[in-house]
Amino acid sequence: MTETAARPVVRAPRPDRLAHVVLRTRHLTPMVDWWREVLQAEVVFRNDFIAFLTFDEEHHRIAIVQPPEVGEPVVAGSGLDHIAFTYATLGDLVATYERLLAAGVPPTWVVNHGPTLSAYYSDPDGNQAELQIDRFATNEEATAFLASPAFARHPVGHRVDLADLARRYHEGEDPAVLTAYKYDHENR
Repeated sequence: MTETAARPVVRAPRPDRLAHVVLRTRHLTPMVDWWREVLQAEVVFRNDFIAFLTFDEEHHRIAIVQPPEVGEPVVAGSGLDHIAFTYATLGDLVATYERLLAAGVPPTWVVNHGPTLSAYYSDPDGNQAELQIDRFATNEEATAFLASPAFARHPVGHRVDLADLARRYHEGEDPAVLTAYKYDHENR
């Protein structure tokens, strides 16, 4: 029996990062206004057909296009469910919630997923933006949590009253307590 040399495993190149998302709409102005408000983004280019928005170092993170043949949004159809954006701190997420609420943009759903605490918002076409914070300091901790018994039993997480959480945050309650996953005790 002859031995064969082990072949080295070659990993195919992977993307460096997600660059941007493009949304189609029949209502360009309300969509641009909504995403601008929610993300505190600036419009870097706009005409009657398309707009490019950014909120960070990328030249554009969201593009919104209004092609002439696009139809109305499909409710509960297959497709993209949401786009998620991570904030650095609980304070940033609370401040964003309060700013959007004052602007007449309430969250449609707030949930502690375990790895994240997330507030979901729906744009004028029904697309969802998830505004979140990470509960763990490292990706390794978050990945380990995804393999936990508690996450296996409750992969969606639990609802959160963001108004109450914001009040408690302003009263000085510990962010670790405010973002605790109610099923953590099941991680045995």
